[in-house]
Amino acid sequence: MKAYIYQNKSLKRFVHWLIMSPVRTRPRWYVRMLQFLYVKRGRGSVIYSSVRRDLVPFRRCSIGSSSVIESFSALNNAVGDLFIGDHTRIGIGNTIIGPVTIGNHVNIGQHVLISGLNHQYEDIEITIADQGVTVVAVCVADDVWIGGNAVILAGVSIGQHAVIGAGSVVTKDVPAYSVAVGNPAKVVKVYDFSLNCWVKV
Repeated sequence: MKAYIYQNKSLKRFVHWLIMSPVRTRPRWYVRMLQFLYVKRGRGSVIYSSVRRDLVPFRRCSIGSSSVIESFSALNNAVGDLFIGDHTRIGIGNTIIGPVTIGNHVNIGQHVLISGLNHQYEDIEITIADQGVTVVAVCVADDVWIGGNAVILAGVSIGQHAVIGAGSVVTKDVPAYSVAVGNPAKVVKVYDFSLNCWVKV
């Protein structure tokens, strides 16, 4: 059935209209009421009531056990799947737009943007809003700490036990066991396993 809808453009457009408000660009109220049926939540997970949940049934969304989505955050899987692991905390006012995978034991500060979406703009004869989007998945590994007001752009991978400094704009992959800061973010420290300590780059 899903494949048939995707192949028929008119039907796909109609089904999309039934699910998403074209003006509000979020799921319609009757779709949001059914999110408990298609959003997978682990035991003990918490999503505060003020969180905006732009979560649609034709994409996947799962939130792991004992993970917390704090107040005034926004979760959006309209253009890509959204996976959040166990024991992960999404800080106040975060915006997460799929496709994004976030691992276990991740701590994300306040007002962080993580987005796998980019708007196309190349054709100057067409408004940017009408040119569609491109999506490239973001992957945040286990045990990562992302400081407040950071921006993680589409296609970026952040390795295990990495630290992203507050206010950083991450445009390239960050290796495991490293600290990246700045705009654009650059690695300034790495963990040297032969010395058993952090060293400046």
